Amino acid sequence: MQELQGKVAVITGAAEGIGKAIALAAAAEGMKLVLADISAEVLDQTVTELHDAGCEVIGVVTDVAQESAILALAERAFTQFGNVHLLVNNAGVAFTKSAWETTAKDWEWIMGINLYGVTHALRAFIPRMLANGEEAHIVNTASMAGLVSEPALAAYNVSKFGVVTLSEGLYHDLTLRKSKIGVSVLCPSWVKTRIIDAERHRDAEDRSKPEQLEKVSLKTGAAISKAVEAGIAPKQVADAVMAAIKNNTFYILTHPESKAAVHIRTEDILQGRPPSLLPI
Repeated sequence: MQELQGKVAVITGAAEGIGKAIALAAAAEGMKLVLADISAEVLDQTVTELHDAGCEVIGVVTDVAQESAILALAERAFTQFGNVHLLVNNAGVAFTKSAWETTAKDWEWIMGINLYGVTHALRAFIPRMLANGEEAHIVNTASMAGLVSEPALAAYNVSKFGVVTLSEGLYHDLTLRKSKIGVSVLCPSWVKTRIIDAERHRDAEDRSKPEQLEKVSLKTGAAISKAVEAGIAPKQVADAVMAAIKNNTFYILTHPESKAAVHIRTEDILQGRPPSLLPI
């Protein structure tokens, strides 16, 4: 989708981090924006910033884990602007725990946002996008943890592997129908965001309790926090996303060196080896 001027973008998880960076990049292309986030205060700040810069933008407080909220988001977007040309399913959360330390509520929370948030949006938006018949694009945010399995990220790994395979199947579904909707899956490595503090959005009683976790999980979590703090800027990710939309690129890997990890994992499978512990 080469021409973005005047087109409409819907972005979830748009108040800060990667989502906000994509919103800023889309605004620079002259797009109209519908920004969704669960944090009303931060979303209002982002909408005000973009509005003051001359962008036509609205904000919709949205819990992507709730299908009703996504349906309401879609209704607002199509009612306000008539069509949606870019759908960025970016909202995501994370925490560090081994598989056996991850509770049923943990699984429900992370899958509800990271995976079901995407599936809700595909049901809510794609039928109308297909019916309108215009050129469009969908970007689903996964992670390098959706291509390479890491320790202490059991639920996160599962949710992001799910987004990758969902996106691959979606690409085939749309291609077989000869639709004008392109698909990309975003698989960044470490990016300087607040995702490691994502549990701030949970009820206090459901948040992870460090004193209940094993030392290995705590040590791995600390290492991941440092990697995130030293990560690339969200703008760099947004630039890669916009380039992928224009060039109809499916896999968006923001860190070139991460391709080596994907190669080693593939070789592990083909050679019948146990999984290597790989940096992402």
